[in-house]
Amino acid sequence: MGSASSFYGPKNIYLDVDGKVQKVVFSRHCSPCDIKELLCSSSNIPRNTGIVLMDPDGAMVSIDPTMPTNTPNSLYRVVPLSTNQLGDKESIFQNVLSQVADQFSRAFRITELKTEVTNRLAMLEKRVELEGLKVIEIDKCKNELKKLRDEMTSKGGSRVNCHCKYNYTDDGKKLTPRRDVPTYPKYTLSQETIEALKKPTFDVWHWEHNEMLSCLEYMYHDLGLVKEFSMNPITLKRWLLAIQENYRSNPFHNFRHCFCVSQMMYGMINLCNLQEKLTLPDMCILMTAAVCHDLDHPGYNNTYQINARTELAVRYNDISPLENHHCAVAFQILALPECNIFANVEPEAFMLIRQAIITLILATDMARHGEILDSFKRKVEDVFDFTNEEHLTCLKMVLIKCCDISNEVRPTEVAEPWVDCLLEEYFIQSDREKTEGLPVAPFMDRDKVTKPTAQIGFIKFVLIPMFESVMKLFPQIEEIMVQPLRDSRDHYEELKQIDDAMTEEGRKAKAENMSLGVKKK
Repeated sequence: MGSASSFYGPKNIYLDVDGKVQKVVFSRHCSPCDIKELLCSSSNIPRNTGIVLMDPDGAMVSIDPTMPTNTPNSLYRVVPLSTNQLGDKESIFQNVLSQVADQFSRAFRITELKTEVTNRLAMLEKRVELEGLKVIEIDKCKNELKKLRDEMTSKGGSRVNCHCKYNYTDDGKKLTPRRDVPTYPKYTLSQETIEALKKPTFDVWHWEHNEMLSCLEYMYHDLGLVKEFSMNPITLKRWLLAIQENYRSNPFHNFRHCFCVSQMMYGMINLCNLQEKLTLPDMCILMTAAVCHDLDHPGYNNTYQINARTELAVRYNDISPLENHHCAVAFQILALPECNIFANVEPEAFMLIRQAIITLILATDMARHGEILDSFKRKVEDVFDFTNEEHLTCLKMVLIKCCDISNEVRPTEVAEPWVDCLLEEYFIQSDREKTEGLPVAPFMDRDKVTKPTAQIGFIKFVLIPMFESVMKLFPQIEEIMVQPLRDSRDHYEELKQIDDAMTEEGRKAKAENMSLGVKKK
């Protein structure tokens, strides 16, 4: 048995390198790969070259620490393998390397994506945190405002008669809206709905508030107003929500009426091909005035405001107090940065838009109906000029007036419920006027008016003459807008005849009963 030192000691082999003897010494603990590299270096062969070790008889010798030793008289030869011999192995090796590289590449991409997602989540969390802080600050402001209002009330500064969602301090400065702007779920419009929106026959009774908001949002996008005025789509949503929140739950003058008027305006723009006649700013003015035209309507008309000497009547010197108030509320909302859809409009351009919107909203005061319609008729008769700014302004005033009172243009099943809503609002006012000892208009008195009598005169002397004037400029509205008005007039005249006949029969029956009573006596 050999000693331990001889077993663990270095091992020697002798090579024939170009006819010379080359001694190679290696540890018995070397790996086969290490020995191969050592043999390549000793034989002047590049590393990682495939080699075999041959003894003097041409037999292959295993390259590992246990290989048999030799002597300088029986030299081993290191023989590199040819390219052909390596081809298959290298191909497999390269394939494996490429798969490994691909896996590494994917791993790095996943890491990058994870990093990006993490960064974005961090940013979102930061934004949520900031928004949360804003909500806290808003709540603080609301509480402070509530305390301020309570103090004002206790000092005798409470308002009288017509309470509006916007409160006024004694110095005339408005406070912010009394309710926060909520969120509404996204409603995707079908192609059928999109087409129906463009027609006066659209049934406004089948839609919830969030759906009406989505429809209004779509109109602004479809007309190109969002792009033209660089409106932030989120700001547009907030503005529409603020608009909705500042319409009261009156029987008639409510957010559904706002939507009704705005949808009719959108329908007339499409029906009359106004895109070819008007500029984008003109269409934006028409749509925005329609959306804002009855903001914060208290449910009591101008006549009541003036007779009752309400704060609005005093503030606006009895001159269109409601319409002036609607304008003021509209621009108070637009003054809020989060609701300013015109934030990216130049100041000079915004002033023109503001003035035009005010002009249109003030035109909805029915006290000015005759004046505005006569002016429009003269311009149409004298050859209407679409390049004349005065003519265009008059047209826009008539268009918003048409839309504001256009319910009877719609199908009977859509229009008639609006009559009930309007009469209910009238009756609430007339009841209050009687209680307060104020004059009562006969067409608002529940003891004197009926649905047919309320509608016949309005359709014959207000609606038909105005729409027929517009028809002279846009003949295409006759079939879809003017004819339904004529049909509605005929419908209510038939109802009146039935009512009159029943009244006459009742009168005769009463007279007969009285006559019989006298004879019995």
